[in-house]
Amino acid sequence: MTLPATPSLHERIVDAAVRLTTEDGWARVTMSRLADAVGVSRQTVHHELGTKAGLAEAMILRELTRFLGVVELSFDAHPDDLVEAIRGAARGVLEHAHDNRLLHAVVSATHGADTELLPLLTTHAQSLLGVAKGVIVERIAPYDVPLDAAHLDAAVDMVVRVVLSHVMQPSAPPSATADDLAWIAARVLR
Repeated sequence: MTLPATPSLHERIVDAAVRLTTEDGWARVTMSRLADAVGVSRQTVHHELGTKAGLAEAMILRELTRFLGVVELSFDAHPDDLVEAIRGAARGVLEHAHDNRLLHAVVSATHGADTELLPLLTTHAQSLLGVAKGVIVERIAPYDVPLDAAHLDAAVDMVVRVVLSHVMQPSAPPSATADDLAWIAARVLR
C-alpha cells in the first residue's frame, strides 16, 4: 500500500490561498494570513510565490491544469471520434466550472476578485488561451481532420473561446452547450 504524497510547500500555500479566497474573498488574502494558515513565515510565502500577483497566477494556472485534465480524459475516452471527444471535453469542463468555488469567487465582484484575479481570465488571458489551445491542437493531431493548419487553428481558437465564454457566463446546462459545440464541430471538422 502506498501512502498519498505529502503536498509540497508550494501546493500547501496555493491550497490555503484558494481556501481563503473562497471563504473571505481575494481582497482579504494577504501573505501574512497565508503564512499563518500554512504555519510558515511571511518571508517563506514570498520566497515560494513572490508577490500576490504571482500567487494569483499560481492559483489560476493550477485550476487551468485541472480543467485541462478533464479535457485529456475526454480525448482519451474517444480516441476514434473527435466530435465526441469535443462534446465530452466541453461538458466536463462546464460541469467542473459549475461546481468550482474558486472560479465563482473569481467572477464574483462581491469577493473583490475583480481587482487582480478576473483580468487573468479575461483581458490578460492570452497565456491561458495559449496553453488551452496547445493542448487541444496536440490532442487533435492523431485524428483525420480535413483542414489546413490555419483553418484548424481558427477552429480550435473558436471552440476554446466559446467554452471559456460559457465557463464565465453559462447560458444553458453543460450538456446542452456541449451538444451545441459538438454540432458545430461536426460541421467544421469532418
